[in-house]
Amino acid sequence: MSVDMSVTQVFAEIESRLQEDPKPIEGMDTVYQFDLSGEEQEVFQLQLSQGSAKAEQGTPHEADCTIQMKAEDFKEMLLGNLNPTAAFMSGKLKVKGNMGQAMKLQSVLNQYKK
Repeated sequence: MSVDMSVTQVFAEIESRLQEDPKPIEGMDTVYQFDLSGEEQEVFQLQLSQGSAKAEQGTPHEADCTIQMKAEDFKEMLLGNLNPTAAFMSGKLKVKGNMGQAMKLQSVLNQYKK
């Protein structure tokens, strides 16, 4: 994964990695929505259910947890260059909905930093 990837490519990569190794998402049944702003203004949802993952553009499902941040910051966070807690505390990352699910997402995505 790299900063140069488009948001669409990033979500395809996340879905692919979670499908290859679903262990971190076993037992989860959650829809995460990502409202990304900046140069790549996009809305994506990541549906985790029964050990499978599906990333979709738009809002086809009701979200349990919504993450709002700049697309550039989101990519930096996935690469490990931006600490999610620091991003939240500084206002770069906002969470609507279930904060517990947001914490679980952090641990799931930490598995895929490369």
